[in-house]
Amino acid sequence: MAVVKTVRRHRIRVKLYPNYLPRVVGLYIARTDNEASLTIEEVCAALKDRGGFTGNYNDLVDYVQQFFAESAYQLCDGFAVNTGYYSIHPNVGGTFDKVTEGYDAHKHPITFRFRARAPLRELAEQIEVEVEGLADVTGYIDEFEDVTTGAVNETLTPMGPFSVAGHKLKVMGDDPEVGVYFVSAEDAGTRVKVDVRLAENLTSKVIGIIPALTEGTWKIEIKTQYSGSSNTTLKKPRTIESPFILSVPPVNA
Repeated sequence: MAVVKTVRRHRIRVKLYPNYLPRVVGLYIARTDNEASLTIEEVCAALKDRGGFTGNYNDLVDYVQQFFAESAYQLCDGFAVNTGYYSIHPNVGGTFDKVTEGYDAHKHPITFRFRARAPLRELAEQIEVEVEGLADVTGYIDEFEDVTTGAVNETLTPMGPFSVAGHKLKVMGDDPEVGVYFVSAEDAGTRVKVDVRLAENLTSKVIGIIPALTEGTWKIEIKTQYSGSSNTTLKKPRTIESPFILSVPPVNA
């Protein structure tokens, strides 16, 4: 009987991090070595260059943008949207203490849940995962949440709150370089420091306010003298940089 070998058409690169998750067995967990999030324009360009689309590129971008705008409108009216590859469902969180209790935006936050559909799950079987070894464990940024939109590792809302999760993140030390920075992905010389007091400053989570950034792509960077102990600081700050790129969309997006 012949053995049928699955052809892996896609590749995802991951690095291993120490497992600090409670009730999860195993020494290490894998995290994707993320590239920048693709914009609608970039996906449409790939569809034309690689996918063989023969129509007008500008029309394609316009139609896709209109589709997503209408999808967002329908989601906000309570409908789930099924694209065939994934579906998005509106969800009201929190709890109600009695039947007559009214809705409270802070107690019952509205979120949107993503669910992979069968075609996307089938495509996932064609992915080859390439483990690139142990990541730098002196500190790392695992997740950035734009609290205003709920987006994770994707967008930035200037002057809105953010939450960063990871390992050995605590912003600590008296060196003037210590702090949280947003660094332009196009020009590393453009650095904007968070100048508002951090709302939360822990080893695993840092919460603050995004500065008034301009449109473009950014990385988050933390400079700290935290050594892993609150009683001892490093002589010089160490730098922790996000492995992903975040974007500030155009004002009219």
